[in-house]
Amino acid sequence: MANVPAKITSIPALGGEAGLNRYLSEIRKFPLLAPEEEYMLAKRWEEHQDPEAAARMVTSHLRLVAKIAMGYRGYGLPVAELISEGNIGLMQGVKKFDAERGFRLATYAMWWIRASIQEYILRSWSLVKIGTTAAQKKLFFNLRRLKGKIDAMEDGDMKPADVEKIATTLGVTNEEVISMNRRMAMGGDTSLNAPLREEGEGEWQDWLTDEGPLQDAMVADEQERTQRHEMLLDAMEGLNDREKHILTQRRLVDEPETLEELSQQYGISRERVRQIEVRAFEKLQKGIRQLAGERKLLELA
Repeated sequence: MANVPAKITSIPALGGEAGLNRYLSEIRKFPLLAPEEEYMLAKRWEEHQDPEAAARMVTSHLRLVAKIAMGYRGYGLPVAELISEGNIGLMQGVKKFDAERGFRLATYAMWWIRASIQEYILRSWSLVKIGTTAAQKKLFFNLRRLKGKIDAMEDGDMKPADVEKIATTLGVTNEEVISMNRRMAMGGDTSLNAPLREEGEGEWQDWLTDEGPLQDAMVADEQERTQRHEMLLDAMEGLNDREKHILTQRRLVDEPETLEELSQQYGISRERVRQIEVRAFEKLQKGIRQLAGERKLLELA
C-alpha cells in the first residue's frame, strides 16, 4: 500500500494455524470506530497520508477480515493464509476508500477483502488456470452452496436437471458446471509422480497414455504437405503471369477478389476473367497430376 509501511506494527502476527486462536483473541481488543471518527481518520489519510490513521482503520476491521475468511474454509487452504490475504485486500480498500461518498469503510472494504481471498484460492487450487471469466469465478465460489440448496451433494456427476438449474442461475454453460463439479470433487492438483500404492511402487504418470498422433505419423503428414506445396509451386510455373494472378486471387487467398474487380484490372469482361480462371485451374490440375506421376515412378525405381 503506497506510503504506508509494508507491515503495520500494531497488527498482531498470525504465526500460522497454531497461533490462530491467539490472533483471533488479540484482534478483538481493537475498538470499532464510530462513523465520525472513521470519517476523520479517512480524511487524514487522504489529505496527509498519515500512516497512523491508516493503521487505525485497518486494525479496527481485522475482525471483519477474519469473519469473511472463515467463510472460505471449505477449499482446503489454511485459514491463517486466507486471513493474511484478506488483510492485504483490507489495506487496499483503506487506500482507496473515499469517505465523502457517504458509506462506511466496512461496506467498501469487504469487496476488496473477498477479491483478495478469492484470487488467492484460485491461484492455490490448481496449477491449471481456472476461473478465467467473472462468470466462471462465480461458479467456482458458488457451486457448493447451490448444490446444497437443491440437495445435489451426492458423489459423482449431477443430474441433468440440477446442472441446468445451476448453469441458468450463474449464467454459464452446462458443460462448465459439469467440468467444475468434477474438478472440485477431485480436489487440488496431484503430482504425476505420486505413488499409486503406499509401498511406493509405480506412479500415476505410468498409466498416462498419449492419445495424440504418433510422432512418425506427424512427420509423414508434414512431409506430404511439403511435397504437395512444392508440386503446386512447380505446376504454377506452367501458367503465364495473367493466369497465375487471376487463379491466385480467385482461389488461393483468404479473401478472393471478385470477377468484377479483376475485370477492371485487366480491362476485360467478367466472363473472360471466369474463362481464364477455369482454364488456368485445369492446367494446374494437369500439371500436378504429371508431377505426382513422375515422383511415383522415381519412388518405384
